[in-house]
Amino acid sequence: MVSSVAVLSDVHGVLPALEAVLAEPDVRAAERIVLTGDVAAGPMPAETLDTLTALGERVVWVRGNADRELVTLAGGGHTNIPDPVAPWAASRLRPEQVELLAGLAHPVTLDVDGFGPVLFCHGTPRDDEEIVLVDSPPERWLDVLSDVDPAVRTVVCGHTHMPFQRLVDRRLIVNPGSVGMPYGVPGPHWALLRDGVATLRRTAVDPDAAADAVVAGSTYAEAAAWADEFVRTAHSDTEALAAFTPSAR
Repeated sequence: MVSSVAVLSDVHGVLPALEAVLAEPDVRAAERIVLTGDVAAGPMPAETLDTLTALGERVVWVRGNADRELVTLAGGGHTNIPDPVAPWAASRLRPEQVELLAGLAHPVTLDVDGFGPVLFCHGTPRDDEEIVLVDSPPERWLDVLSDVDPAVRTVVCGHTHMPFQRLVDRRLIVNPGSVGMPYGVPGPHWALLRDGVATLRRTAVDPDAAADAVVAGSTYAEAAAWADEFVRTAHSDTEALAAFTPSAR
């Protein structure tokens, strides 16, 4: 049984944002750090993985769709994602880092004090890129949770980059939002599970300083434009919801 869990999702290779979250006292004190996918697909992929692997067994890894796609790209394959940074990021990974991503499980269940078994996934428990939203109708939620063990009363997901909590037939659903590419409010988002309570958190960072650090630390040719779009600012949550909703119904 784990006493406390800090949940970090969708880091997307933004090392300055990750470092800011890892410096949070509640993250430093957490017994486990669970990564709910999409860790390295971004401007500082190898550096991000090195930082997390250095934390050893405290880190519990869950596969995201972008992690799976990086493995495909690193092996010379092709994906359907319209993301120019991903092929570059895949080319920067060392063989042991590709092997790490290739071996990730989805989903992962962890016993947490005050919660019991908690299921951690990326998109949904059954699919790492399936989209479901805070305002998706109950029947949609019940469908995506239909194969989850009844003993699991808390499900933590990622993928949509927007933090929320809601109940679905007495199950608690938590999305911590994104560390590296947040929608809505700028700054890295994460969540804490402790003492039977799930809380959504946001770490205060200077977006300009974080963007400048990405540009200085990345060799990606379009790092400045990428940082301007995803680190200095945040895409509107209403625009993101409008884009995601057709796939979430």
